[in-house]
Amino acid sequence: MNFFETFLTYSQDRPMIFTGSYFWFFYAFVLIVYSFIYKRHFTRSAFLFAVSLFFYYKSSGLFFFILIFSTLVDYSIGLAIYNSKSQNRKKILIFLSVFVNLALLGYYKYSYFFTEQINILLGTDFRVVDHFAILGNQLFNANFSIDEIILPVGISFYTFQTISYSIDVYRGRLKPVKNIIDFGFYVSYFPQLVAGPIVRAAEFIPQIYEKYRLTKEDFGIAIFYIINGLIKKMVISDYISLNFVDRVFDNPGTYTGFENLVAVYGYALQIYCDFSGYTDIAIGVSLLLGFSLPLNFNSPYKADSITDFWRRWHISLSSWLKDYLYISLGGNKKGKFRQYINLLLTMLLGGLWHGANIRFVIWGALHGVGLAFHKLWMYYVPLAKNTSKAYRIVSIIITFHFVCFAWIFFRAKDMDNINIMLLKIFGDFDIQLVAKIITSYWKIFLILFVGYLIHWLPSSIKSYYKTTFIKTPVWIKIIFVVITVLIVYQSKSADVQPFIYFQF
Repeated sequence: MNFFETFLTYSQDRPMIFTGSYFWFFYAFVLIVYSFIYKRHFTRSAFLFAVSLFFYYKSSGLFFFILIFSTLVDYSIGLAIYNSKSQNRKKILIFLSVFVNLALLGYYKYSYFFTEQINILLGTDFRVVDHFAILGNQLFNANFSIDEIILPVGISFYTFQTISYSIDVYRGRLKPVKNIIDFGFYVSYFPQLVAGPIVRAAEFIPQIYEKYRLTKEDFGIAIFYIINGLIKKMVISDYISLNFVDRVFDNPGTYTGFENLVAVYGYALQIYCDFSGYTDIAIGVSLLLGFSLPLNFNSPYKADSITDFWRRWHISLSSWLKDYLYISLGGNKKGKFRQYINLLLTMLLGGLWHGANIRFVIWGALHGVGLAFHKLWMYYVPLAKNTSKAYRIVSIIITFHFVCFAWIFFRAKDMDNINIMLLKIFGDFDIQLVAKIITSYWKIFLILFVGYLIHWLPSSIKSYYKTTFIKTPVWIKIIFVVITVLIVYQSKSADVQPFIYFQF
């Protein structure tokens, strides 16, 4: 198969992702064509819609038909809601939008979970069958497996985007888009399609009708974010994942308690660098096309409380859950007890959003209890009003370790491994082997040290080197790009590692 055939066809083993060379050939093509059409709003929307569908096809194959289905459904419902004069009809339509989207998400994400629970409760022996695969085989004469439901990449993200569009139109915060092409472009926009950030229609759609604008500062910011994201993902996240974290989490019983503890710290850094690395690249790639995406991470391990953590971690999801779930449940308007219940329910559902597994439920429950406890702490404990630097440092350390403890449930492959890891960490630490372990894994420890050191740098220092880079001449930026490519090439693993949040 030649290069063009490989480039144009979907391969399950080689999906198009930001860290693969195919993506950058694709992106170069997009930029070249875009440079001729960017002044014509409809043409650029149509072009970016088309290449975004192609990108999703290269990432997920024929699952892009589901993306098209969601686009058509919510565009039509949005128009119907806006044009309806009856409040009851609007309620029916918004219910229909939420139901269709969540039913589709539930089918692909929770079929195994619900089937298993029914079998346990009723003593039945139901088996999961992919009815969409059956339909695809009949319509396209394909050969999809019908015995396994495969989760389409990015479905959790674009489902939340389309739901938020319908709800915002229903609430009167947004007017419907002018045509299906513009809406399709919003839903499928390739930089953030498969792993976020979740972009609100009210934030993005107005940009569609604005003139293209890329200042010298914007160009510098874009290159900075792309370089930053690639280093986070391929130099830090992938390296510590393949060479230490994955090995320990897969077989915790064969490692000491100290190694298990370091693997937990390693995973905390890995998932941050992986996910924030993706969104950094997405922000940079999008900015070169003239569209701003929201910040999704803000040094989350600097958080001095679990509430502060969720203001800094996966900001687009946490704000979505707050605005469309927590507030819909009543928020803090129905008393303190009800507020705590709403926090717990919101985080439980946030855990389930990541996957239908008891591990994610526990992870969500831990964060829900943590949020409720922090509200109680702030309300009843006078010490909470302490503004000293020492108190804040202690608060950051406690919050960081609580988050790391919760990550164990998020990452471990099953409850047995979780129990083994906890027993190892708290009961079989083997402190006499610490020096030998550090010597054996000195590269891992060096990367962890540097990664956390950069993360915990004061914001003023980070802002200084970011601003300095932005102001440098183009030829210096080119040198930085070349150096980054060389570093990434030297540190990359044999196979391109998918982003962690692709599985959600």
